[in-house]
Amino acid sequence: MSKKVRIGLVGLGFGAEFIPIYQNHPNAEVVAICQRDPAKLRAIGDAFGVSRRYTDWRELIADPDVDAVHINSPIPDHAMMSLMTLEAGKHCACTVPMATNIEALRTLCHAQRAARKNYMMIETVLYAREFFFVRDMLASGEMGRLQFLRGSHQQEMAGWPGYWEGLPPMHYATHCVSPLLALAGTLTESVVCHGSGRIDTHLAIKNGSPFAVETATLRLKDSDVVAEVTRSLFNTARQYRESFDVYASKVSWEWALVEEEPSVLHYGEEPRRVRVPDYADRLPEGIRPYTTKGVYDSAENVHLSFKQGSGHGGSHPHLAHEFVSSIIEGREPFPNALQSANYTATGICAHESALRGGERVYLPDFSEG
Repeated sequence: MSKKVRIGLVGLGFGAEFIPIYQNHPNAEVVAICQRDPAKLRAIGDAFGVSRRYTDWRELIADPDVDAVHINSPIPDHAMMSLMTLEAGKHCACTVPMATNIEALRTLCHAQRAARKNYMMIETVLYAREFFFVRDMLASGEMGRLQFLRGSHQQEMAGWPGYWEGLPPMHYATHCVSPLLALAGTLTESVVCHGSGRIDTHLAIKNGSPFAVETATLRLKDSDVVAEVTRSLFNTARQYRESFDVYASKVSWEWALVEEEPSVLHYGEEPRRVRVPDYADRLPEGIRPYTTKGVYDSAENVHLSFKQGSGHGGSHPHLAHEFVSSIIEGREPFPNALQSANYTATGICAHESALRGGERVYLPDFSEG
């Protein structure tokens, strides 16, 4: 490997956000990009000065000059592309979710161990400024004993690409599951989930998932803390909200109910509104500006995932930095393959529980095999 990690990016919608971040990282360079649309590929390649361009992702993965592949493809392609990347002997970062079924998660964990390369799920909330803020407060002991966790991700997906239509809500739950498990420092052991309400019939028949809302209770491994997760994707009126609440013995945290409003810290019965600081100073200087701006900054060209997520909490440069640093330092990234599989499987098993009328479902051990 060269002194810099040579990155290839697959998918240049949301994925284009990461090109200038890697280009300005002291230990990375973008050597290749891939986009199915030749016109869009040419426009983005010209804009960022990337000369090696592919319309076939298989060719990028096979490129011997690529050390690591960052995948930003549609959900149905995540597992297949990640598997081929690992089997090609390259490090892999992939946007969420890791996969959409348990067997694919098992296969990916096995492939990662066999390849001895890094796999990192690009979970934005784990590197959002809100997560850093609460994690630091918990670690300092200021909040006291952790008592309960709640996550909520409500989003209207009308108008998004067709593969989203009728997606079971819990199949895309990592944004609200991951921070709860990470703050508790553990994994999900089992889950009980109930479906509520109904989505339009033409949506429900696509995946056999009728529920407008799914809400789950998570039993955590080696912990007396319980977590609760609520997820909706269609036919439920709510401003976009990707959030987590943390209840502890001395201080509790509640995410703002409405965008642009402050979050709240409860000191006993005394609520205090708080504006969460930025954490750009934890990054190499060249990528610090990307916690507050992105590629899609103009009013007429805002990627919907970036707009609805309020810039994903400034997480993009932190995610890229963790992926690159883990490779340079020869360590596993956070989240690694096993953590990513458990975070993803929590939602898959939750949906299974909902279809069974709230039956408890135990998660598999992805370290086996």
